[in-house]
Amino acid sequence: MKICFFLQRRWAFIGNAMAADIKKNFPSTEFCGFVNMRESLTFLKKQKEVIYSALLLEQDFHKNLQNEKIDYEYINWLEKEYGIPNLWPYFYIDRVVMHGQLVREYPYNKALLTHEDMLRLIQVSARAIIDFLEKEKPDAVIISVIGSVGSALLYHVAKKKGIQTTTLELARIKNRIAFSEDYKTFTWVKERFEELESGKRSSKEREEAKKYLHEFRDRPAPYHQQADPTHNNQALRKANIQFLKPKKLAWSIYWHTKTLLKDIKKSADSDYTDIFIWWAVWDKMQRKTRGLIGYTDLYGAVDYNEKFAYFPLHYDPEMATMLYAPYYTDQVQLIKAIARSLPLDMKLYVKEHAAMVGYRSRSYYKEMLKVPNVKLINPSVPGHNLARMSKLTVTITGTGGWESLLFKNPVITFGDVFFNDIPEVKRCRGYEELPYLVKEQLENYSHNEERLLNYISALLEDSVPVDYIDLWVKADSPEEIMGNEGIKGLARALAQKINLKK
Repeated sequence: MKICFFLQRRWAFIGNAMAADIKKNFPSTEFCGFVNMRESLTFLKKQKEVIYSALLLEQDFHKNLQNEKIDYEYINWLEKEYGIPNLWPYFYIDRVVMHGQLVREYPYNKALLTHEDMLRLIQVSARAIIDFLEKEKPDAVIISVIGSVGSALLYHVAKKKGIQTTTLELARIKNRIAFSEDYKTFTWVKERFEELESGKRSSKEREEAKKYLHEFRDRPAPYHQQADPTHNNQALRKANIQFLKPKKLAWSIYWHTKTLLKDIKKSADSDYTDIFIWWAVWDKMQRKTRGLIGYTDLYGAVDYNEKFAYFPLHYDPEMATMLYAPYYTDQVQLIKAIARSLPLDMKLYVKEHAAMVGYRSRSYYKEMLKVPNVKLINPSVPGHNLARMSKLTVTITGTGGWESLLFKNPVITFGDVFFNDIPEVKRCRGYEELPYLVKEQLENYSHNEERLLNYISALLEDSVPVDYIDLWVKADSPEEIMGNEGIKGLARALAQKINLKK
């Protein structure tokens, strides 16, 4: 069998470690890779653990676009063959191309390419990826995240060609990771859940599911510290001037000077994803200024005795909106629609995502607060407290909806998310139906404890414990990841999913 990994940014370290473990246990397995960034390509070429038959670099697609002649006949064929239903979704999930972000900080929002250059990019990318798959002929494609033009093309082209395509997903139970053949849900979890619901079998994880549910209700905690409001303290004014402490300031001056010299050298031959220090400093100064001005005067008091619905703001822009709910990316407009869909005596509590504190402007919050029944809640308030006490949680695809289910409360979603598979969750597909869904959930909702336990049992059966986010974001070296037992467990679970045999 040959496996193609999408080796995205620092995830290249994890993907390579998984490939190394698979190679060790299944020596005849071959590998190829679609690589997102040049520095990842350099690492993959230097490492000795895995030999790749070919490595295709996405950043190269952006080189010399001006010299590419637009082939409208090819574009029309591509749209007919791989459109969903047209080709725009491939761009609208790419926050670098569409918003200039990751290169610049939120709320910067300017497309990197003209419309004509977008036609050239999809043409170059599609030709390269289709040729790559036809030449390499992988039996399986493994994708960590669909977040760029190239990764979206890889996913949909592989699917259309009948290649087994598997994604890795956060299970949102502790540190567990699930696999899926469809990014819109957890396919194998869903299969196990349906078996348990039909009574065809019982789950070996039933008692563990009961234990988890009891512990969460008794002592709720985020599945990862990044979702913990105490993890990011930028809401506090003093946090925005901590860099002025002598030791931190000295290190900051040294690091920024070193980075400046490096960026000046590379600016003549840069890649489209390169972050230059002068823009990084400028964006950081604006964020620090917003933090120093603060948002305290905009926060409303939490009153658990009043009737309220809960809407957790999403990290923006991110897969939660760009991929799973592309038509609900304007969260302010969505908040206005939710607020007018509630009973007249009900408030809408809106709370900022922990990782977004300091990034949004005051005008962003002021616009939503023009609606009389909307309250902006201090981000230091634990989201699970609001999920527990709300009469209804409305979310795009957020964990707040999952937590509300665990607390036996009704949920409405606007996007593709795994817990939509639980019938008690209502998926809204248009603003006009929202008031009726709200009324139905408030008046007719009935919690099903057995069904929830079946779903948690299926989730525990079909997921793997591994400190995935920490290893992806914080690992000091590829060697640290290579020797991690959780990554080895993840690789062996993947081998089972794609039916590797010794």
